[in-house]
Amino acid sequence: MKAKLTKEEQEILGSFEKGEWVPVKDLSKRKAELMRYARNTLKKDKRLNIRISERDLTELRKKAVSEGLPYQTYVSSIIHKFVSGRLVEAKN
Repeated sequence: MKAKLTKEEQEILGSFEKGEWVPVKDLSKRKAELMRYARNTLKKDKRLNIRISERDLTELRKKAVSEGLPYQTYVSSIIHKFVSGRLVEAKN
């Protein structure tokens, strides 16, 4: 019996099957980088509640998955980079 997948799980599986996932070249370096991000964003002493569109939240969650982070940590990281002047616009 096949497991029933959620829409998000189906999208992830489809992305994997298309070969869109690539291995990390230097796993230990990437882990250290992500741990540093998490450590910096986990030092939280204030709460922020916002309302955003479902579409934006879905896209944030997808990007968080690609970064290997929980989406709330990912959003906190984006905010931290913005306020510290390190958020750069992607070049298309």
